[in-house]
Amino acid sequence: MEYLIGDVAKKMNINSSTIRFYDKEGLMPFVQRDAAGRRKFKQQDMNFLEVIDCLKKSGVPVKDIAHFVRLCMEGDGTLQERYDYLDQEEKNLQGKIDELNDKLDFLRFKKWYYKTSVEAGTEKIHFVPGQNLVDPETKSQYQAQLAKTDNLRDLIDLKKKA
Repeated sequence: MEYLIGDVAKKMNINSSTIRFYDKEGLMPFVQRDAAGRRKFKQQDMNFLEVIDCLKKSGVPVKDIAHFVRLCMEGDGTLQERYDYLDQEEKNLQGKIDELNDKLDFLRFKKWYYKTSVEAGTEKIHFVPGQNLVDPETKSQYQAQLAKTDNLRDLIDLKKKA
């Protein structure tokens, strides 16, 4: 069975313009065209497209994706190289995820900080007594409460006023 670009876009939840971009950048040498020049996708092309889209959305540069696709097109002689490439990309992506999780943790701490300040009517509850400086123990207080809670949302979200 063959699919047109609109069918593929709908089936894979990718914009047609994104698929055209991938093709223009040389990421889809496997796609055939009909006599009118329309792309004709086969079922096996969907796997390639899924890998390309995953790598692109993971922040992999187009030139690196193109290199990976070329390796795939070369066949079994590049299996180890492809595996090693994906192994490295997994490490890169995990590093990004870890960094984002650190940012998310900090943002949640700051939400707790402001939630408790709003509830107290002042930010001074987090200051060193007699100073306009955040007490270094504030974050430890948050972490202690975080360790005890079963519901993060209750800890950091303000209750909506009726």
